[in-house]
Amino acid sequence: MSLLLADYDYELPNELIAQRPLETRDASRMMIVRRGQGTVEHRRFQDLTQFIEPGDLLVLNDTRVMPARRFSDDHRIEFLLLEKMGPRRWKTLVRPGRKMRVGAMVTFNGVVARVEEILPEGERIIALEDDLDLFTGGAMPLPPYMKRESDAADTSRYQTVFAHEVGAVAAPTAGLHFTESMLAGLPHTFVTLHVGMGTFKPVTTDHLSDHRMHSERFSISADAAERINAAKRLIAIGTTVVRVLEAARRDGEKLVAQSGETNIFIHPPQQLKHVNALLTNFHLPRSTLLMLVSAFAGREFTLRAYREAIRQRYRFYSYGDCMLIL
Repeated sequence: MSLLLADYDYELPNELIAQRPLETRDASRMMIVRRGQGTVEHRRFQDLTQFIEPGDLLVLNDTRVMPARRFSDDHRIEFLLLEKMGPRRWKTLVRPGRKMRVGAMVTFNGVVARVEEILPEGERIIALEDDLDLFTGGAMPLPPYMKRESDAADTSRYQTVFAHEVGAVAAPTAGLHFTESMLAGLPHTFVTLHVGMGTFKPVTTDHLSDHRMHSERFSISADAAERINAAKRLIAIGTTVVRVLEAARRDGEKLVAQSGETNIFIHPPQQLKHVNALLTNFHLPRSTLLMLVSAFAGREFTLRAYREAIRQRYRFYSYGDCMLIL
């Protein structure tokens, strides 16, 4: 067990960072990681159905990514819409910030925006003079490790086929592998967690106990809670689902329908209480997501599996391959 940031590092060749998705969603490779046996094997994502047992339930995150990257009409200011704070009010990231002090005004997509407030972390609260069409005139906010601009293909591929609840600025990437037909044949339900920019925020403290997690909004419907409570084994599709299931309020052992926020930070030596298996992509070194996976599979075993993935030339990160941890 380690709480040192340096112990969650690994070397990744740049060419293994997937810059674009495969031609079809379900063509990815899938590493099978068995915690009990300490073994890994190499399969394809289409083989997932072979690992589903009677009484299993897949839990997926149905958040929908906003095309949140915007430019002012004169292309001098870049905005990233982070969260709707009220009617015509948004929390945003702005670049360059020096041009957008309190009171500054700019127009994008024909809508005038005025800076109302600058938050301690540098985000701006902007007020719009008119309603903004979220899905016109924006670009998908690809992660910074994709060294390219987003294009028309990303509009659909950086979005799960079951995306429904608008509010994320990053995709729940484990869900990107599913096609509609594959999902239709699997027992499943949905929860919602709106992935924020904090998912990419690096850990800057040397000791994990000094790191403070960002908050993300989540919700669980009554139907989802009922299905989850009835399942024999819960298979979380992605770390965002783990965050919901581990943070959510319960009445005794029973999950209840709810909405709220969570800033849960899952890392060794913690153990997951409510998740039995996890499908997840490969995550950045020193990231809180890698630490969450390490809490489930063990740090040394997780890093050994990552080294094997590198040897086998798996594709990493959002548009990359995945692992199923059993």
